[in-house]
Amino acid sequence: MDASPGRPLPLLPEPSGERDPLARRITCLHLPRFSIERWLRIMDRQGEPVSDTLPAALAVEGRHGAVIHATTRAAEAAGIRRGARVVDMRALCPDLRVDYADLQGDRMMLQRLMLWARRWCPWTALDGAAGLVMDTTGSDHLCGGEGPMLRDMEERLSHLGLSADLATAPTHGAAWALSRLGGVRETCPPERLAERMAPLPVRALRLDGDTVLLLQRLGLKTVGDLAAVPRLSLARRFARAELERNPLLRLDQMMGRRAEPVEAPEDPPRFAVESRLPEPVEDPAPHLPALTAALCARLEAAGFGARRVVLTVYRTDGAVSRVEVAMARASREAAHILRLFEGKLEGIDPGFGFDQIALGATVAEELPRVQARLDGTGGEGTEIARLTDRLAARHGGRTVSRPRLRESHKPERRELWTAALGPAGRPARPAAQPRPLRLLEPPEEVAVLYAVPEGPPAQFVWRRRTHRVMRYAGPERIAPEWWRDRPETRLRDYYRVEDQGGRRIWLYRDGVLTDGFGRDPNWFIHGVHG
Repeated sequence: MDASPGRPLPLLPEPSGERDPLARRITCLHLPRFSIERWLRIMDRQGEPVSDTLPAALAVEGRHGAVIHATTRAAEAAGIRRGARVVDMRALCPDLRVDYADLQGDRMMLQRLMLWARRWCPWTALDGAAGLVMDTTGSDHLCGGEGPMLRDMEERLSHLGLSADLATAPTHGAAWALSRLGGVRETCPPERLAERMAPLPVRALRLDGDTVLLLQRLGLKTVGDLAAVPRLSLARRFARAELERNPLLRLDQMMGRRAEPVEAPEDPPRFAVESRLPEPVEDPAPHLPALTAALCARLEAAGFGARRVVLTVYRTDGAVSRVEVAMARASREAAHILRLFEGKLEGIDPGFGFDQIALGATVAEELPRVQARLDGTGGEGTEIARLTDRLAARHGGRTVSRPRLRESHKPERRELWTAALGPAGRPARPAAQPRPLRLLEPPEEVAVLYAVPEGPPAQFVWRRRTHRVMRYAGPERIAPEWWRDRPETRLRDYYRVEDQGGRRIWLYRDGVLTDGFGRDPNWFIHGVHG
């Protein structure tokens, strides 16, 4: 359109500064059996698969003892329900197998799953203890629509051994409600949001149990019932309540009247270097020192250390070969990492040569810079970690193990041997009382003479020698682990004693006369101090 001096151009409509709050598409992914399914996979990998017909459950500590945290399908069929006390459920199902849930391990696995889910969209975040939330606005067309995208998510998760409930809606609150209370792979368009949310129960608003119970007592059983009540009357009661106890704020989030963006954490840093060669070579070893130094420089600049490093070589014919090394502790020492590759490059088939070499840290951990010792040596445990790395690189990671403490009341169960290059795991709390340097496995039974039935030992015979107790400390009572021990297992009273020769021994009485088992307790030597 031509402009003339006498005719001004028509003004174009200015874009509105307000954005449609229902224009986004939020996908919620609920993993109702995440904890138990992860536990089943771990047991299967350890060579102890759990039968599908065996009722099994995971427990966590509650106010009045352990409570059920997750159950298998067989346990649900036997009447085991979440939140119930373990002792009550054992009375209902004597064959119930109970193990403690690894909540920290579940959360770490869920965080890795959150990053894995970014193949569908760049904005993913955790959504509670067993869920993910994703902002899939504009991403569904890559899968052919929202329906095919949800099916693809469900199929890929099933390959990982995880069952999932998924839903897509204009708001986080609506998607959360549909993924847990809606249909299979349900999608809700913006124009049907209010209509679809109305019949859902008030617990779909992500409220705590006490608030849900209060609303039900007031006769507000569904989201529609709550929305129909005059807002002023509810605002007086919930004006100062927190978000989890404020049904009005939760209702506004569900209907899009209150913003709730997906706060996706940033991706963990990736460390990789590569070298593109002007002409093919048959041996990547001469290029490895420079790549290792460059990789360690990047790690040091970011304050990280590598736990697992992969060398990738690309042949001119398109074939790819990889060599991987792992470390017991995070490291960014180029000489140490380079030494781990010794003897591992001979197995690479060069073909017609390599024209590209890449070196990357696939697993990295934060490693702050610390002041070295005055004598120039490394920190505590560094030499042991280096030796472990070299042994594992030469003989294989599965052949080298290390002891690790785990949570257990029984002293013989406190030590667990794991792969030396595996994750360190959660450190166990130290024992309440001192423990001997050496434990006998199994404990050795002794004949004990004592002054009173429930008192300390006075004299005992061990390995054909008579030991007279000169000093003692105790008792330290250790109860059976009811979730693992048999019902006939008795409690133990431990004593630290010193005999006439100055030898310090750790022994215990297996049971007491008044425990109802109808037999005298036995005495055992369990350890030796020094």
